[in-house]
Amino acid sequence: MKQHIANLIQQAIDTLKASGDFDTELVANIQIDNTRDKQHGDLACNVALTLAKAARRNPRDIAQLICAHLPASDAVTKTEIAGPGFINFFISQDATQAIIGKVLEQAEKFGRNNSGAGHKVQVEFVSANPTGPLHVGHGRGAAYGASVSNLLAAAGYDVQREYYVNDAGRQMNILAASVWLRYLQQAGETIVFPSNGYQGDYVNDIAQQLHTQAGDRLKHAATTVMAGLHTDAPEGDKEKHIDDLIERAQSLLGDQDYRLVFDAGLDSIRDDIKHDLHGFGVDYENWFSERSLDQDDQINRAIAKLQQQGHVYEDKGALWFRSTAFGDDKDRVVKRDNGQTTYFASDIAYHLNKFERGMDTVINVWGADHHGYITRVKAALEALGIDPARLVVKLVQFAILYRGEERVQMSTRSGSFVTLRELREEVGKDASRFFYVTRKAEQHMDFDLELAKSESKDNPVYYIQYAHARICTLIRKLAEKDMAWDADIGLAQLDKLSQAAEIDLMQQIELYPEVIANAAKNHEPHQVAHYLKDLAANFHTYYNAHRMVIEDMQLRNARMCLCMAARQVMANGLELLGVDAPEQM
Repeated sequence: MKQHIANLIQQAIDTLKASGDFDTELVANIQIDNTRDKQHGDLACNVALTLAKAARRNPRDIAQLICAHLPASDAVTKTEIAGPGFINFFISQDATQAIIGKVLEQAEKFGRNNSGAGHKVQVEFVSANPTGPLHVGHGRGAAYGASVSNLLAAAGYDVQREYYVNDAGRQMNILAASVWLRYLQQAGETIVFPSNGYQGDYVNDIAQQLHTQAGDRLKHAATTVMAGLHTDAPEGDKEKHIDDLIERAQSLLGDQDYRLVFDAGLDSIRDDIKHDLHGFGVDYENWFSERSLDQDDQINRAIAKLQQQGHVYEDKGALWFRSTAFGDDKDRVVKRDNGQTTYFASDIAYHLNKFERGMDTVINVWGADHHGYITRVKAALEALGIDPARLVVKLVQFAILYRGEERVQMSTRSGSFVTLRELREEVGKDASRFFYVTRKAEQHMDFDLELAKSESKDNPVYYIQYAHARICTLIRKLAEKDMAWDADIGLAQLDKLSQAAEIDLMQQIELYPEVIANAAKNHEPHQVAHYLKDLAANFHTYYNAHRMVIEDMQLRNARMCLCMAARQVMANGLELLGVDAPEQM
């Protein structure tokens, strides 16, 4: 309807240009908004105010001219000029009711559009280091990234969901050392576990599986393992101590056996992450291995490409990317003086790889603590000849979990954290997914466990799902009374739906495609969450005020058509957020 009104206004302006009342060069920015008070119409436009300066006319005079030249439309019953020059439109009941038939005809396709057709976009999200189970902090990024991906797909984009597996680097070596030390304990050696090792019970579980698989073949005496190491904290340096242990594991085990220990930790945790995310309703088209970048020499190739463009220089044996030339606050090392490439070099190669795979746009969903990393990555893209605007970075604040008044502290290294699986088991996948996207991603949020588990209207996901289930219950009640819903009869009698609550519900349903389009464009799934809550509120108000299972066949079927349209929109919206639409509660 908004597009229809915008077209009417543009036609009126074109007519005024042709008649000489408006300059032919005048460009109108036509925006149609919903009115807050229905006494002032259903839709409003401020185009007269925006044209006033360029047209050198009073905005009310412009509004009057536009209204006088609007083409006739059965959808508009009247227009009014309000305030300094707003044009208010009153929409006919027939036009409002038409949305019901549209929803029922299009079903699960209602609200989708093709604005992104032909555009390939990758959404990379979560990408947590495979050094421990996912915790509730990762859940928000998972829910947000998955919902954004669904929204983009609903807008016609070719979407690839990707998880970047950080299966290389120091943290993975710390995990491998931790697994091996726990393995030695399982094999009967007395080992003082390092303060900087991974402490969680899951490391013990991996070590036990490794011992079952390899027996004592990987065993070395504790005295040999611990001899000559830097002292651990608190008396010594915990970082040097763990690095010594990594080197000792590599030297004692050799390449093949060290890789066996390394992969035992990596494979177990990565598979656990996949399992957790699948249970959370999140699946990926691609799991990209960081290690593959080095194996395929992509890191050195990316550095060489930067060198060829004159963006890399040598200083004291190290290679530096001249990122200050592209807005960064300092230059960045890409290869150390010992010949090892940096994590940043891997990231450059990874992003080059993304665009070489044909992505038009890349969306990275990062934790808010990665804010300072954006400039350097965009700088590298620009240096490589890739428009940095093609990389969109969305920062997500970690959710803070509370049990009563007590905040739960989370640390992967110490093993003291609430896993995503535990959250899902306690409050359910649906409540978790929905709660995570009720606020803008960059805003802080407290996760209220008790509210998420409650069965009340204060729990938004329960409130919406209950509305959907209520409509499903209506269908069963009708069947029990031999009053099956007949859509054809109902659609032919929509003129009977004239109550205020019915009009409000229809108008709310009509907003859905616009909400989806805006949410996809701005990467804001919270818009959908808020819309669904409002839609459920409108339905519950309608349901509580009017009976549905009645003898009047025509009115009954008309009301059921409205209810079924509302149910369809709820199901469509919940699906985009990864939330089920239950038929019973």
